[in-house]
Amino acid sequence: MTETDGVHLNQMDAALVGRNSEEALVLILNAWEEGTDSGIAPELMAYAALFASLSDLVTKFGEEPVAGLVEGLAKRVRTGEFTFYTSTQ
Repeated sequence: MTETDGVHLNQMDAALVGRNSEEALVLILNAWEEGTDSGIAPELMAYAALFASLSDLVTKFGEEPVAGLVEGLAKRVRTGEFTFYTSTQ
């Protein structure tokens, strides 16, 4: 990773934990619910959300920093960071 890539990744990390992140998540979840209530399959919503997210990040930070971010997601997915566990009682 180049120094420039590191700066961009740090900027992305800072943007993700900004004070508006909770509000942004609520807006996304509301849109998600509206889409699924309209009959759009959740996996199609997911693909559209990923495309929109990655496109926006590439526009703001460039391809290489975003590629680095995406490469780092594999380990996080495999360790269950994005898995919701439910218990049945």
